[in-house]
Amino acid sequence: MRKSILLITPENKEINQFRKRQFNNFIQITMPYLAAFIDESQYKIVLIDEYNQKIPYRENFDLVAITVNTPNAMHCYEIAKRFRQKGSKVVFGGPHVTLLPEEAIHHCDYLIIGEAEHTWPKFLEEFYHDKLMHQQKVYKSDCVPSLENIPIPKRELGYRRYFTSGAVIASRGCPYHCSYCNLKQIYFDQYRTRPIDQVIVDVANIKGRYFVFWDDNFFGDIEYAKKLMIKLKKLNKKWAAQVTIDRCNDVELLRLAKEAGCVYFFVGLESFSSNSLNSVGKGINKVDTYQHMIELIHKHGISVQAGIIFGFDTDTKEVFKNTLDTCIQLGIDGVTVSVLTPLPKTPIYKKFKREGRLLTEDWSEYNGKTRVAFQPQNMTPQELFDGYMWFRKEFYSLSSITRRVMKSKTNVFHNLMMNLGYRISLRSSNKTL
Repeated sequence: MRKSILLITPENKEINQFRKRQFNNFIQITMPYLAAFIDESQYKIVLIDEYNQKIPYRENFDLVAITVNTPNAMHCYEIAKRFRQKGSKVVFGGPHVTLLPEEAIHHCDYLIIGEAEHTWPKFLEEFYHDKLMHQQKVYKSDCVPSLENIPIPKRELGYRRYFTSGAVIASRGCPYHCSYCNLKQIYFDQYRTRPIDQVIVDVANIKGRYFVFWDDNFFGDIEYAKKLMIKLKKLNKKWAAQVTIDRCNDVELLRLAKEAGCVYFFVGLESFSSNSLNSVGKGINKVDTYQHMIELIHKHGISVQAGIIFGFDTDTKEVFKNTLDTCIQLGIDGVTVSVLTPLPKTPIYKKFKREGRLLTEDWSEYNGKTRVAFQPQNMTPQELFDGYMWFRKEFYSLSSITRRVMKSKTNVFHNLMMNLGYRISLRSSNKTL
């Protein structure tokens, strides 16, 4: 007899309305990927993405699996409580429980810590055969999982109201050590790639033309990326990927990306201050090369979606206007802007805690979009938040959009739609501290 399993991708309530109206949302890949490990002769699978769907609290499930990120951890604990009260068993996985298992275990029955390729199938088998009653509650892999022969995500279970249902993993991890990033704490400290032919099969499995590489750094291994893109070209797909700016001076790399169908790069510029970048271990970004690198990317017909963070210790109240002016001057096509967020166990979290600068440990305030969770060095939390909100509004003003699109001249229609989508979405996200 089959058991029932509910896989939940939980929302972050404070930023959900903003995300719903964005033009370029991509499906979350974690639960469709984990679903691919499940033996459907043993389990009936229901997958819920709370971003677009309601959680079926009235239904009964033998097992409820929830992926937990820091900003939605408190919400996940409430979801778990409701299902446990009905008799369901709850298993947590994800970044937050990997970082704080001693907290999370009080809110669930089982934990999957870290990468799940080894532990998740073992857990499912033991749960199905009722072997977990008096055994371990915490599952953690002791070795680095290989990306070879990982299954293709069950994308057909995912919700359809996304810009694309295609998200693909080609690599995992990042070779760098930024102090605000939690990748080194979540994954084994090792950058890994997936066999190229298996990536190609995965991409070919996507029904639509558009997809995104869900890698932390698609250019972490340049030679691997080049070989992959040569083969990717034959599939005639359009795609986006996250890369670091230091790798974008390789003309051959950019040419191959464009020929393979790349539409835009998400590039973590973070700041236009060398002091700020150096203070958080991102010295690989050389501010004096930004203009040349962005021009080179644009020259190859690829758009730049820049990651910008406000709140570094060297930031003053002038940083918002200076950043806006520079973004317009460089013709940056779009930005994903955040307030610096000291995620648990990261070096910057430890630094702020040591200095008494953490304002709360209510994890819902660690979302980087609607709250400031620490005391900035050169302004008040409210001034940081107000400046961040002002930048978002001004960057997506009609004047800014026009000037940046005219400067970039890259993927004009796509960039206009993306910018106007962000502009509309901002109207529904005006919460303050």
